[in-house]
Amino acid sequence: MAIADVSIIPIGTSSTSVSAYVAYIQQVLDHYEKEKQIRYELTPMSTLIEAELTVLFEVIQKIHEAPFEQGALRTATSIRIDDRRDQPLTMEGKRKSVQEKRIEQ
Repeated sequence: MAIADVSIIPIGTSSTSVSAYVAYIQQVLDHYEKEKQIRYELTPMSTLIEAELTVLFEVIQKIHEAPFEQGALRTATSIRIDDRRDQPLTMEGKRKSVQEKRIEQ
């Protein structure tokens, strides 16, 4: 599994609000999550997606295209990927590891 932190910014829209675009992107993510291909979490500034790397890139391409489907004239997408191969990697596992270390100190 890999984890991506993805931020998609629609540009060239009629409003400064982007919540309608985010809601549409969530519909795309919901589809993949219902198919059990990904896990995702919406944060106030980005979306975290956990998936196999090939699926992750497919999903990122789909959500990058989503603002164009909603009328945006330009989209800027930032992606950070954490791909660990020596042991399983999950969002929950990363949080748990930090919490355990906080308790130990």
